[in-house]
Amino acid sequence: QVQLVESGGGLVQAGGSLRLSCAASGRTFSRCTMGWFRQAPGKEREFVATISWSGGSTYYADSVKGRATISRDNAKNTVYLQMNSLKPEDTAVYYCAADRYANYGLGDLRDRADFGSWGQGTQVTVSS
Repeated sequence: QVQLVESGGGLVQAGGSLRLSCAASGRTFSRCTMGWFRQAPGKEREFVATISWSGGSTYYADSVKGRATISRDNAKNTVYLQMNSLKPEDTAVYYCAADRYANYGLGDLRDRADFGSWGQGTQVTVSS
């Protein structure tokens, strides 16, 4: 099991940038695919981005492709999500997640059911 704590959310104007961080603890972090999901009010939690255990493969939702960059530092047990050119529709609670398999996977996981550990979330609000 991996414990996750997100930080870095806040209020930003449209067109601005934020970098979210996710600090992880637990022995299996470096074997896990890590992901970011988000949930806007009244909507389902949706996939944003994932990164393989090595950081060598990354995957993005079409809605953030070209504006988001996911990265990880296994030495620091931390995952990041850099968001640029933010839009009001990016407003949501952003959640960090670790996959439930911890098996050095390829990273292409987009279903919430594939993730077994979740952080408490960090609010991102983009004003127009």
